[in-house]
Amino acid sequence: MKRFLARQVAQLMVGLFGAALFAVALSAVTEPRPRSLPAYLLAVLDRLTHLSHGDLGHSAISGLPVVAELFQHLPPTLLLLAAGAAVALAAGLPIGILFAFGSLRRAAAPIMQIVTATPVFCAGLALAFGASEILHWPVGLASRTGLAASPEEALRLAALPIATVGLAGAAAVQLALRRAATRTAAASFRGGLKRLGLSSVEIEAFYVLPQIFAGLIASAGEIALALVSAAVVAEWVFHRDGAADLFVKSVALADWNMTAVILFAVAALTIVASFLGRVLGFLLVREQMP
Repeated sequence: MKRFLARQVAQLMVGLFGAALFAVALSAVTEPRPRSLPAYLLAVLDRLTHLSHGDLGHSAISGLPVVAELFQHLPPTLLLLAAGAAVALAAGLPIGILFAFGSLRRAAAPIMQIVTATPVFCAGLALAFGASEILHWPVGLASRTGLAASPEEALRLAALPIATVGLAGAAAVQLALRRAATRTAAASFRGGLKRLGLSSVEIEAFYVLPQIFAGLIASAGEIALALVSAAVVAEWVFHRDGAADLFVKSVALADWNMTAVILFAVAALTIVASFLGRVLGFLLVREQMP
């Protein structure tokens, strides 16, 4: 137990340090660009010096400090991720459990592979087309400006990016569940539990399902990455003013200071989620071991 926790903490620290180092290296790619390796290394050292004093630089787009700019755009993205995660669990859990066992898993495998492989960008465009042409929802000027004439219209504007992120997260959730179910299907404890007099229903309910959910929790980093990646696409497609959309604009306009800070925030979120998922999943499996 202690070795496992020590290893996970070490991986967390190394991951955060690597993400921070990459962010510093990226922020050093400024205009005018260093024309030689020594000049670039000096730029990296200069960034590290400023960072040690708490100065992360300014945005080349707005001129504001990058931290202030990030905090201004981060709340809408966090709300989008939270709502998308709720949709992902609500849709992905029943689908993943339903298709995780026996013949249903084999029959649904081709369909689920097609759905999982569908690009988020295409899914977002399909949702926008259906909302505009079938439901007559506002996905034009109102979504580009973020303005809504009524609370109902505001909910409609928020529904499309949430659905896009939620569907991408649901695909990751059901994939993690099916992968955990596949590993559990070959577990050696089933025969021993049957010899002890437990029925198949009891084994599935009290031993197999907890291990499947532990596998889902252990995949928290993978699911978080799917949600964040979908948020980038959703905010760009539906013109939502959040940190993900700011990231796309920063890359397009070569605002490397802003890009580096956003990338570090995303990497830290994913690394921490992966760390917590692995630890909680390990503890759950450890408690449920027969």
